[in-house]
Amino acid sequence: MLRSVRADLRTASARSARARGRRLPAVAAAVLAAGLTAACGPSSQPAGAAFPSAARQSAGSLPADGLPAGAESASGSPEVSATASTAPSASASASAQPSAAPSKSASAAASRKPSAPRTSAPPAPARVPGPGYDASADAQKQVDAALRAAKADGRMVLLDFGANWCGNCKAADKVFAQPQTTALLGASYHLVKVDIGGSSSANSALLGKYSPSGGTYKMPVLVVVSPSGSVRTDTHVTGNPPLTADGINAFLRQWAS
Repeated sequence: MLRSVRADLRTASARSARARGRRLPAVAAAVLAAGLTAACGPSSQPAGAAFPSAARQSAGSLPADGLPAGAESASGSPEVSATASTAPSASASASAQPSAAPSKSASAAASRKPSAPRTSAPPAPARVPGPGYDASADAQKQVDAALRAAKADGRMVLLDFGANWCGNCKAADKVFAQPQTTALLGASYHLVKVDIGGSSSANSALLGKYSPSGGTYKMPVLVVVSPSGSVRTDTHVTGNPPLTADGINAFLRQWAS
């Protein structure tokens, strides 16, 4: 009885060993296929379909390192592609960095200092004629030139009608020659001296144009004319200021602007 039981056990053990021997190559192939799938990424084929013959190969047909032929090159190709894919990102990061050195034009603009505002220099003083009256001068031409200059620089025109034999005219000439009065005349007026002590009808007509009230004139007659040609004051109407430095200078300052 005991011998028959032991014989049955040995028979069952031998059968299970043979079954395990048949299943071991299939299990090894399945494990190998799963490892390759994990290394190369998921496949669209069902599990085990990439190597259909692997399940039917025996464990002895595998190479010494346990990988099927061609597995080394298949596992190596993902590493190469991964390395190659990092090259564009490196170049992109290098190109994304801004240049540290500023451009030459920006440096030049930064170093350029603003220039100081230019101030226009005051106009040069107008010419002041000397004492006396020139009977041969073209008075109308001189007046026209003075008005053109007045339009250009904004000064007034001062007409001095007199005669070389007039005592009051000589007194006024002495004041005009004084430095302070000369400075006032040069800064604010274009002075024209017109002789009315002779027989010049043109000069007499010029007097009547700028001092039209007529009558007896007391020389000198001082008439201030604006750049536009209009009369601002006429001493034939208002009377002469005192023919002193204080009197004439006060008159010139009053009508200078």
